[in-house]
Amino acid sequence: MVPPSSKTSRNSLLLLYLAQLSQHPLRTKALTTGTLCFLQEVLGSHLANVPVRQPAKDAPFYSHALARAKVDARAVKMAVYGLLVSAPLSHVLVGRLQKAFAGRTGRAAKIGQVVASNLIVSPIQAASYLASLAVIGGARSWNDVKKTVKGGFVPVIRVMWVSSPLSIVFAQNFISPELWVPFFNLVSFVLGTYFNTRLKRLRRTIEGDSKGQ
Repeated sequence: MVPPSSKTSRNSLLLLYLAQLSQHPLRTKALTTGTLCFLQEVLGSHLANVPVRQPAKDAPFYSHALARAKVDARAVKMAVYGLLVSAPLSHVLVGRLQKAFAGRTGRAAKIGQVVASNLIVSPIQAASYLASLAVIGGARSWNDVKKTVKGGFVPVIRVMWVSSPLSIVFAQNFISPELWVPFFNLVSFVLGTYFNTRLKRLRRTIEGDSKGQ
């Protein structure tokens, strides 16, 4: 059983977060998404057992500490992606979607919101996500970015077309509107960590097979 003091503290933090979200929506979303993207990358490296890249023996102490925690340049870049790309884009797209259906609670409106999310919001988010990953991964030309987006778009959008409607329907029926942002952040974090881990494991398998040949 959770002690009352712990519940009170948790509720206070949630209320503080919601207050910041109301007063400074874009800034709060950007900081939240940047932090979660950073944690996704680090947690994915741990879950996938990615080998630690050892710094030089004479490197500063913090370099060794960061290496053991599997915090690398890619994790920092993912944080920047969440801060400057993912959060602002989601803020605009989801905000306009919510405004378009504000005050409409009928079944047709709920279905329309899901369809609009799948046909408009999800494809834009998928393309921006893949393009950003291409740049973070070292793409140096527009053709490299296009190849990454083209190659990964269908698998990513397929997952989004399943997870997004389920999340929206659940939120419509069980989550208060003011809690939608924390709820969708949680869903995005869980899915992002899962696919990040799968991708890293697949990459390790491919690298292992290439070395064995």
